[in-house]
Amino acid sequence: MMKFKPVEDGPAIVACNTCRHSGEARENDSGTRGGAQLVAALRTVKASDPRYDGVTVQEMPCLFACTEFCTVHLRAPAKVGYVLGRFTPDKEAARAILDYAVHYAASEHGRVPFAHWPQGVKGHFITRTPPQGFVVEE
Repeated sequence: MMKFKPVEDGPAIVACNTCRHSGEARENDSGTRGGAQLVAALRTVKASDPRYDGVTVQEMPCLFACTEFCTVHLRAPAKVGYVLGRFTPDKEAARAILDYAVHYAASEHGRVPFAHWPQGVKGHFITRTPPQGFVVEE
C-alpha cells in the first residue's frame, strides 16, 4: 500500500533516493545508490550557502525515470514543475540543480530564462509538469 508523507509545500527539489549510480551501475564501489549520493550532495551544498534557504530538499523512492538515473523533480505551488535527470551524483551537479532552483523559486510561473540556466542543468531536462488544476498555454 502506498503511503504519503506530508512535506513543506514550497519550492522543493524532490530527489529519487533509489536512482542508479550511472547507466552502467546501480551502486558505487561502496554499495550506495546514485540517488542516495545525490540527496547527500544536495543537502551538503544546500547547507553551505544561505542563498539556497528558500528551497527544500526532499527525497522519495523511485520517480519512475530509471533510465534517466539520478533524477529530481523541481516543484512549487502554482508553478510548472520539471523533471531532470542523467546527473552524476556529486556536489557539482547538486550546486547546478540548487542554483537553477533558486531562479525557479523566484520566477512567477516556474519559467527561468535560458540565460539564467547554470551550465550543469542544460541537457538534463526530461519533462515539464503543469501545476495542479492547470495546463500551460503558450
